[in-house]
Amino acid sequence: MNPIDPPKLLGPSIGAASFKHTPEDFQVDELLGFEPSGEGEHCLVWVEKLDRNTSEVASSFADKLGIRKRLVSHCGLKDKNAITRQWFSLHLPGRESPTADELESDGIRVLRITRNLRKLHRGTHAGNRFLVRLRECTFSKDAAAQRWNDIVQRGVPNYFGHQRFGNDGRNVEQSLRLLAGETEVYDRTVRGLLLSAARSVVFNACVGERVLRRCWDTPLAGEVFGFPDNRSLILPANLRGDEERRFQEGKIELTAPLWGEGDLVSQLQVLEMEEAVTQQYPEITNGLNRFGLRQERRVIRLMPLTPILEWETESTLVLRFDLPKGTYATTLLRELADLDETRDN
Repeated sequence: MNPIDPPKLLGPSIGAASFKHTPEDFQVDELLGFEPSGEGEHCLVWVEKLDRNTSEVASSFADKLGIRKRLVSHCGLKDKNAITRQWFSLHLPGRESPTADELESDGIRVLRITRNLRKLHRGTHAGNRFLVRLRECTFSKDAAAQRWNDIVQRGVPNYFGHQRFGNDGRNVEQSLRLLAGETEVYDRTVRGLLLSAARSVVFNACVGERVLRRCWDTPLAGEVFGFPDNRSLILPANLRGDEERRFQEGKIELTAPLWGEGDLVSQLQVLEMEEAVTQQYPEITNGLNRFGLRQERRVIRLMPLTPILEWETESTLVLRFDLPKGTYATTLLRELADLDETRDN
């Protein structure tokens, strides 16, 4: 099994489609999950960006305002080859909020400016809303409707998407050199990305094993349950007996390990399976232990919220859905179609 291209749940895709043909074909709206307070030393800016990554926007704001980049924060990274709308916070104690004209530049449009008592941190937001346009679809409307219904009803494995691993898995290659002590990475952000890529390999492998064993959505003895909207866990010793019913209702989910120091908290069947998988990656697990990451868990089922499927033309399909933070639209889409990301020049 290749954790970078893990096994699909629903079998072969129903056909092919052109993906991200233009930036307008992939749109993301960050769902903050709360209303800013309107006051405070942090200026919150709602931005629409086109062909600009999140770091580039943060650098642009820091340069224009004459502040250090570390004073510009955000909830998460958003795609570059897309139209995305996300929040940034600027730490400006004792300063007036800038105007939109002071912040805008090519590919950066300011939609709203307000204030807040607290800065934004990674993962502060609730989730993301997607609009995905698939062009030149080779599959029928009936096939799309059936597969989309399967995805909506069953969910899909909550794999980390290919973006986490970099082009051709290069982030994983770099992470292995870092974990082996063959190279040093002093940039904190880059080091974090590489460690996350290594962790994601082990997580995807554990989830992929459950897909292959056909127990991806079947609770086994020794499960660690989690909640789809936060990182709280229900350990095997704390089960109250109604977990299987709550799982079927979508209130709690099965989890798999995000590797770090300490022992796996699963037990019995689940522990045996996870140990068999994680022992195949000693260079990653031993390396992550040395970097001091702690054992965590992540839910293994991804359910699209408010899903909508519409045909814009006979061969152009538009999908709309919401996903929780930290999950990947491409993980959902790979269960539907083979995606060709060739772009117009």
